Amino acid sequence: QVQLVESGGGLVQAGGSLRLSCAASGLTFSAYGMGWFRQAPGKERELVAGISWGGSTYYSDSVVGRFTISRDNAKNTVYLQMNSLKPEDAAVYFCAADPERGRFYSTAIGSWRYWGQGTQVTVSS
Repeated sequence: QVQLVESGGGLVQAGGSLRLSCAASGLTFSAYGMGWFRQAPGKERELVAGISWGGSTYYSDSVVGRFTISRDNAKNTVYLQMNSLKPEDAAVYFCAADPERGRFYSTAIGSWRYWGQGTQVTVSS
């Protein structure tokens, strides 16, 4: 049974930083692309960043230069380092795994096979 467990969310002031973690189990972690999505109230879930099994990365325009996705295959964990946070970054952040055809840049929610429960990020202005 595949499980993705996010952690690291919380309340931070604008301009601050947070690091999210997603611990994966039940799958051969090193073989799969991973991604971070977010969903704000009343908005659609959107891809924030993705990373291939080999370490290639993708970022949405809204976070490029501020967020960094990385993975530690020895720990079966993917990270999202978020710097220079803005109030508009506030959302529930979800970890996702195993994108269809390995397309770690896919924005289509349905193309990602596994999902975590999410972690709340709140940014105060």
